[in-house]
Amino acid sequence: MGEGEHGHGHGHEWDERYGDEPLWSGRPNEALVREVSELSVGTALDVGCGEGGDCVWLARQGWQVTGLDVSGRALARAARAADAAGVEVEWRHHGLEDLPADASYDLVSAFYPALLRGDGSIVSTLLGAVAPGGTLVVVHHASLDRAQALEHGFDPDDYVGHDDLLAALPSDGWTVEYAAVVERAPVEGPGAHHTADQVLRARRGR
Repeated sequence: MGEGEHGHGHGHEWDERYGDEPLWSGRPNEALVREVSELSVGTALDVGCGEGGDCVWLARQGWQVTGLDVSGRALARAARAADAAGVEVEWRHHGLEDLPADASYDLVSAFYPALLRGDGSIVSTLLGAVAPGGTLVVVHHASLDRAQALEHGFDPDDYVGHDDLLAALPSDGWTVEYAAVVERAPVEGPGAHHTADQVLRARRGR
């Protein structure tokens, strides 16, 4: 599981997982820094923002950031991190499926999201949240061990994956700017065993 990864089940399970101590380093995901640094700043939505490391980094770069997560405990920590950094972030305590239909952002980022595939509407919601001319950045773990995941009580096939998103991107109106497996720099602590990411960056036409 990665920084800000947002998982399987409901908010209260996530609150338990976030426990009493910070789960993550607070540093932004390296792929976010790499993929977003050259974009002109605007509004941003971080889906499954966890403890807010990415949101705080984006806000420091001048983005107007909304962080979305089902864990109230993670959001409380994220809010403290933003206060400590002296930046403003709007925190929303709900899932992507409850995003207002007219919500629209210049950047939508989702790192290690756990979006239930369902009827496919969640992918439409994700794509629909990107404003015309805006950018979508989604990162999945490249090497998920399905047998191990099943032991932990979830089936990766139930969740929207990298290939699902590529398949769902309309060929007219969207440009895939980058889709690749990227080696990650070594990290300490949770997530250290994930050594490669599947990175997708796509831009929506104006």
